[in-house]
Amino acid sequence: MELFFQQLLNGLTVGGVYSLVALGLTLVYGILHVPNFAHGAFYMIGAFAGYYLMTALGLNYWIAMAGAAVLVAGIAMLAERLVFHPLRNAPELHDMIAAIGILLFLEAGTQALFGADFHRMPTPYGQIVEVFGLTAPLQRLLIIAGAFGLMVLLHLFLNHTVLGSTIVAMAQNRDGAALVGIDATRVTLLVFAISGALAAIAAVLYAPINLVYPSMGNLVITKAFVIIILGGMGSFPGAIVGGLIIGLAESFGGFYFSTDYKDIIAFVLLVVIMSLRPQGLFTQKGAR
Repeated sequence: MELFFQQLLNGLTVGGVYSLVALGLTLVYGILHVPNFAHGAFYMIGAFAGYYLMTALGLNYWIAMAGAAVLVAGIAMLAERLVFHPLRNAPELHDMIAAIGILLFLEAGTQALFGADFHRMPTPYGQIVEVFGLTAPLQRLLIIAGAFGLMVLLHLFLNHTVLGSTIVAMAQNRDGAALVGIDATRVTLLVFAISGALAAIAAVLYAPINLVYPSMGNLVITKAFVIIILGGMGSFPGAIVGGLIIGLAESFGGFYFSTDYKDIIAFVLLVVIMSLRPQGLFTQKGAR
Protein backbone atom coordinates (compact mmCIF):
# COMPACT_ATOMS: atom_id res chain seq x y z
CA MET A 1 0.00 0.00 0.00
CA GLU A 2 2.80 2.39 0.88
CA LEU A 3 4.58 1.72 -2.43
CA PHE A 4 1.35 2.34 -4.36
CA PHE A 5 0.80 5.58 -2.43
CA GLN A 6 4.37 6.69 -3.19
CA GLN A 7 3.94 6.10 -6.93
CA LEU A 8 0.57 7.86 -6.87
CA LEU A 9 2.19 10.81 -5.13
CA ASN A 10 5.04 10.88 -7.65
CA GLY A 11 2.59 10.68 -10.55
CA LEU A 12 0.44 13.53 -9.23
CA THR A 13 3.57 15.62 -8.62
CA VAL A 14 4.94 15.23 -12.13
CA GLY A 15 1.46 15.34 -13.68
CA GLY A 16 0.67 18.61 -11.90
CA VAL A 17 3.85 20.22 -13.25
CA TYR A 18 3.18 18.91 -16.76
CA SER A 19 -0.38 20.20 -16.61
CA LEU A 20 0.70 23.72 -15.58
CA VAL A 21 3.20 23.89 -18.45
CA ALA A 22 0.66 22.44 -20.89
CA LEU A 23 -1.99 24.94 -19.76
CA GLY A 24 0.29 27.87 -20.61
CA LEU A 25 1.08 26.29 -23.95
CA THR A 26 -2.63 25.71 -24.61
CA LEU A 27 -3.51 29.34 -23.85
CA VAL A 28 -0.92 30.64 -26.33
CA TYR A 29 -1.98 28.09 -28.94
CA GLY A 30 -5.58 29.25 -28.54
CA ILE A 31 -4.57 32.80 -29.49
CA LEU A 32 -1.83 32.22 -32.09
CA HIS A 33 -2.83 28.75 -33.30
CA VAL A 34 0.90 28.07 -33.47
CA PRO A 35 2.86 25.82 -31.08
CA ASN A 36 5.17 28.00 -28.99
CA PHE A 37 8.43 26.05 -28.79
CA ALA A 38 9.93 28.87 -26.70
CA HIS A 39 7.70 27.86 -23.79
CA GLY A 40 10.30 25.32 -22.63
CA ALA A 41 12.84 28.13 -22.37
CA PHE A 42 10.39 30.17 -20.27
CA TYR A 43 10.15 27.18 -17.91
CA MET A 44 13.95 27.00 -17.70
CA ILE A 45 14.35 30.76 -17.14
CA GLY A 46 11.81 30.53 -14.30
CA ALA A 47 13.87 27.84 -12.56
CA PHE A 48 17.11 29.81 -12.92
CA ALA A 49 15.44 33.03 -11.77
CA GLY A 50 14.11 31.33 -8.63
CA TYR A 51 17.48 29.68 -8.02
CA TYR A 52 19.37 32.98 -8.37
CA LEU A 53 16.95 34.94 -6.18
CA MET A 54 17.25 32.36 -3.41
CA THR A 55 20.97 31.56 -3.53
CA ALA A 56 22.50 34.88 -4.60
CA LEU A 57 20.07 37.35 -3.05
CA GLY A 58 18.91 35.18 -0.15
CA LEU A 59 15.20 35.77 -0.78
CA ASN A 60 12.40 33.70 0.70
CA TYR A 61 11.20 30.74 -1.42
CA TRP A 62 7.78 32.29 -2.08
CA ILE A 63 9.19 35.72 -2.87
CA ALA A 64 11.66 34.09 -5.26
CA MET A 65 8.77 32.24 -6.92
CA ALA A 66 6.80 35.47 -7.32
CA GLY A 67 9.88 37.25 -8.68
CA ALA A 68 10.51 34.46 -11.18
CA ALA A 69 6.87 34.57 -12.30
CA VAL A 70 7.00 38.34 -12.86
CA LEU A 71 10.33 38.11 -14.72
CA VAL A 72 9.23 35.31 -17.05
CA ALA A 73 5.85 36.99 -17.65
CA GLY A 74 7.77 40.09 -18.75
CA ILE A 75 10.08 38.06 -21.01
CA ALA A 76 7.06 36.30 -22.55
CA MET A 77 5.33 39.63 -23.28
CA LEU A 78 8.57 41.02 -24.73
CA ALA A 79 8.85 37.98 -27.00
CA GLU A 80 5.28 38.52 -28.18
CA ARG A 81 5.87 42.21 -28.95
CA LEU A 82 9.28 41.85 -30.62
CA VAL A 83 8.94 38.48 -32.35
CA PHE A 84 5.42 37.10 -32.66
CA HIS A 85 3.48 40.33 -33.20
CA PRO A 86 5.46 41.39 -36.32
CA LEU A 87 4.79 37.90 -37.75
CA ARG A 88 1.02 37.93 -37.14
CA ASN A 89 0.24 37.96 -40.88
CA ALA A 90 3.09 35.66 -41.88
CA PRO A 91 2.70 31.91 -42.54
CA GLU A 92 2.52 29.76 -39.39
CA LEU A 93 5.89 28.19 -40.19
CA HIS A 94 7.54 31.57 -39.57
CA ASP A 95 6.13 31.69 -36.02
CA MET A 96 7.40 28.19 -35.32
CA ILE A 97 10.90 29.02 -36.57
CA ALA A 98 10.90 32.25 -34.55
CA ALA A 99 9.85 30.34 -31.41
CA ILE A 100 12.72 27.88 -31.89
CA GLY A 101 15.03 30.87 -32.31
CA ILE A 102 13.85 32.32 -28.98
CA LEU A 103 14.41 28.93 -27.34
CA LEU A 104 17.99 28.67 -28.60
CA PHE A 105 18.75 32.30 -27.73
CA LEU A 106 17.50 31.98 -24.14
CA GLU A 107 19.28 28.66 -23.61
CA ALA A 108 22.58 30.05 -24.93
CA GLY A 109 22.22 33.22 -22.85
CA THR A 110 21.50 31.25 -19.68
CA GLN A 111 24.47 28.96 -20.29
CA ALA A 112 26.72 31.99 -20.80
CA LEU A 113 25.56 33.47 -17.48
CA PHE A 114 25.36 30.36 -15.28
CA GLY A 115 27.45 27.81 -17.14
CA ALA A 116 26.41 24.32 -18.21
CA ASP A 117 26.63 22.85 -14.70
CA PHE A 118 23.70 21.34 -12.83
CA HIS A 119 22.40 23.29 -9.83
CA ARG A 120 20.27 22.27 -6.87
CA MET A 121 17.64 24.72 -5.67
CA PRO A 122 17.25 24.86 -1.89
CA THR A 123 13.82 24.55 -0.29
CA PRO A 124 12.50 25.20 3.23
CA TYR A 125 10.12 22.26 2.73
CA GLY A 126 12.52 19.33 2.50
CA GLN A 127 11.14 17.49 5.53
CA ILE A 128 9.10 14.28 5.54
CA VAL A 129 5.53 14.41 6.87
CA GLU A 130 2.96 11.76 7.68
CA VAL A 131 -0.32 11.66 5.74
CA PHE A 132 -3.00 9.11 6.73
CA GLY A 133 -0.31 6.99 8.35
CA LEU A 134 1.94 7.14 5.28
CA THR A 135 5.10 9.22 4.90
CA ALA A 136 5.54 11.75 2.09
CA PRO A 137 8.04 14.51 1.22
CA LEU A 138 6.49 17.89 2.02
CA GLN A 139 7.83 19.45 -1.19
CA ARG A 140 5.88 16.95 -3.30
CA LEU A 141 2.69 17.71 -1.39
CA LEU A 142 3.39 21.41 -1.92
CA ILE A 143 3.77 20.85 -5.68
CA ILE A 144 0.47 18.98 -5.88
CA ALA A 145 -1.40 21.57 -3.81
CA GLY A 146 0.18 24.48 -5.70
CA ALA A 147 -0.41 23.00 -9.15
CA PHE A 148 -4.03 22.07 -8.57
CA GLY A 149 -4.71 25.33 -6.75
CA LEU A 150 -3.42 27.28 -9.75
CA MET A 151 -5.55 25.19 -12.10
CA VAL A 152 -8.66 26.05 -10.09
CA LEU A 153 -7.75 29.75 -10.00
CA LEU A 154 -7.13 29.79 -13.74
CA HIS A 155 -10.45 28.05 -14.40
CA LEU A 156 -12.27 30.60 -12.24
CA PHE A 157 -10.44 33.46 -13.96
CA LEU A 158 -11.27 32.25 -17.46
CA ASN A 159 -14.90 31.48 -16.75
CA HIS A 160 -15.97 34.06 -14.17
CA THR A 161 -14.15 37.31 -15.01
CA VAL A 162 -14.47 39.78 -17.85
CA LEU A 163 -10.78 39.52 -18.77
CA GLY A 164 -10.99 35.74 -18.75
CA SER A 165 -14.05 35.84 -21.00
CA THR A 166 -12.14 37.97 -23.53
CA ILE A 167 -9.37 35.35 -23.62
CA VAL A 168 -11.88 32.56 -24.23
CA ALA A 169 -13.59 34.65 -26.94
CA MET A 170 -10.26 35.33 -28.66
CA ALA A 171 -9.33 31.66 -28.55
CA GLN A 172 -12.66 30.62 -30.06
CA ASN A 173 -12.90 33.26 -32.78
CA ARG A 174 -10.24 35.97 -33.05
CA ASP A 175 -11.97 37.90 -35.84
CA GLY A 176 -15.36 37.76 -34.13
CA ALA A 177 -13.83 38.96 -30.85
CA ALA A 178 -12.24 41.92 -32.64
CA LEU A 179 -15.61 42.82 -34.21
CA VAL A 180 -17.23 43.19 -30.79
CA GLY A 181 -14.49 45.52 -29.59
CA ILE A 182 -12.05 43.23 -27.79
CA ASP A 183 -8.50 44.62 -27.88
CA ALA A 184 -6.50 41.80 -29.47
CA THR A 185 -3.14 43.30 -28.49
CA ARG A 186 -4.08 43.59 -24.83
CA VAL A 187 -5.50 40.09 -24.67
CA THR A 188 -2.50 38.55 -26.44
CA LEU A 189 -0.07 40.24 -24.04
CA LEU A 190 -2.14 39.04 -21.09
CA VAL A 191 -2.14 35.47 -22.39
CA PHE A 192 1.64 35.47 -22.86
CA ALA A 193 2.09 36.92 -19.35
CA ILE A 194 -0.12 34.22 -17.78
CA SER A 195 1.58 31.53 -19.84
CA GLY A 196 5.06 32.66 -18.78
CA ALA A 197 4.05 32.99 -15.12
CA LEU A 198 2.57 29.47 -15.08
CA ALA A 199 5.77 28.04 -16.57
CA ALA A 200 7.92 29.88 -14.01
CA ILE A 201 5.81 28.80 -11.03
CA ALA A 202 5.82 25.18 -12.24
CA ALA A 203 9.61 25.32 -12.57
CA VAL A 204 10.20 26.80 -9.11
CA LEU A 205 7.81 24.29 -7.55
CA TYR A 206 9.53 21.33 -9.22
CA ALA A 207 13.18 22.49 -9.15
CA PRO A 208 13.91 21.53 -5.50
CA ILE A 209 13.31 17.84 -6.32
CA ASN A 210 14.93 18.11 -9.74
CA LEU A 211 18.06 19.80 -11.07
CA VAL A 212 18.37 23.25 -12.64
CA TYR A 213 20.33 23.39 -15.91
CA PRO A 214 20.09 25.24 -19.26
CA SER A 215 18.45 22.47 -21.29
CA MET A 216 15.97 21.40 -18.59
CA GLY A 217 13.00 22.77 -20.54
CA ASN A 218 13.50 20.62 -23.64
CA LEU A 219 12.04 17.36 -22.34
CA VAL A 220 9.30 19.16 -20.42
CA ILE A 221 8.10 21.11 -23.45
CA THR A 222 8.23 17.98 -25.62
CA LYS A 223 5.94 16.21 -23.16
CA ALA A 224 3.74 19.30 -22.92
CA PHE A 225 3.18 19.08 -26.69
CA VAL A 226 2.33 15.39 -26.29
CA ILE A 227 -0.17 16.37 -23.58
CA ILE A 228 -2.00 19.04 -25.57
CA ILE A 229 -2.20 16.75 -28.61
CA LEU A 230 -3.39 13.91 -26.39
CA GLY A 231 -5.98 16.07 -24.65
CA GLY A 232 -7.11 17.87 -27.81
CA MET A 233 -5.41 20.94 -29.23
CA GLY A 234 -6.62 24.07 -27.46
CA SER A 235 -8.59 22.19 -24.80
CA PHE A 236 -8.26 23.45 -21.23
CA PRO A 237 -9.54 20.26 -19.53
CA GLY A 238 -7.55 18.23 -22.04
CA ALA A 239 -4.29 19.84 -20.86
CA ILE A 240 -5.09 18.97 -17.23
CA VAL A 241 -6.27 15.42 -17.85
CA GLY A 242 -3.47 14.76 -20.34
CA GLY A 243 -0.84 15.97 -17.88
CA LEU A 244 -2.18 13.74 -15.12
CA ILE A 245 -2.37 10.72 -17.45
CA ILE A 246 1.25 11.18 -18.54
CA GLY A 247 2.48 11.82 -15.00
CA LEU A 248 0.75 8.78 -13.52
CA ALA A 249 1.72 6.56 -16.46
CA GLU A 250 5.38 7.54 -16.10
CA SER A 251 5.36 6.96 -12.35
CA PHE A 252 3.67 3.55 -12.38
CA GLY A 253 5.36 2.50 -15.63
CA GLY A 254 8.80 3.34 -14.26
CA PHE A 255 8.03 1.44 -11.05
CA TYR A 256 6.51 -1.70 -12.53
CA PHE A 257 8.72 -1.92 -15.62
CA SER A 258 11.90 0.16 -15.65
CA THR A 259 12.85 3.79 -15.10
CA ASP A 260 15.04 3.51 -18.21
CA TYR A 261 11.86 3.63 -20.33
CA LYS A 262 10.00 6.23 -18.26
CA ASP A 263 10.40 9.07 -20.77
CA ILE A 264 9.21 6.90 -23.66
CA ILE A 265 5.86 6.13 -22.03
CA ALA A 266 4.37 9.52 -22.99
CA PHE A 267 5.03 8.93 -26.67
CA VAL A 268 3.73 5.35 -26.57
CA LEU A 269 0.51 6.62 -25.00
CA LEU A 270 0.26 9.31 -27.66
CA VAL A 271 0.48 6.74 -30.46
CA VAL A 272 -2.07 4.43 -28.81
CA ILE A 273 -4.65 7.13 -28.04
CA MET A 274 -4.23 8.87 -31.39
CA SER A 275 -4.86 5.53 -33.10
CA LEU A 276 -8.11 5.13 -31.18
CA ARG A 277 -9.18 8.78 -31.00
CA PRO A 278 -7.31 10.99 -33.52
CA GLN A 279 -9.05 14.19 -32.36
CA GLY A 280 -7.72 13.76 -28.82
CA LEU A 281 -9.58 13.10 -25.58
CA PHE A 282 -11.37 16.48 -25.73
CA THR A 283 -12.45 18.13 -28.97
CA GLN A 284 -13.56 21.43 -27.49
CA LYS A 285 -11.87 24.46 -29.03
CA GLY A 286 -10.45 27.35 -27.10
CA ALA A 287 -8.89 27.60 -23.69
CA ARG A 288 -11.97 26.80 -21.68
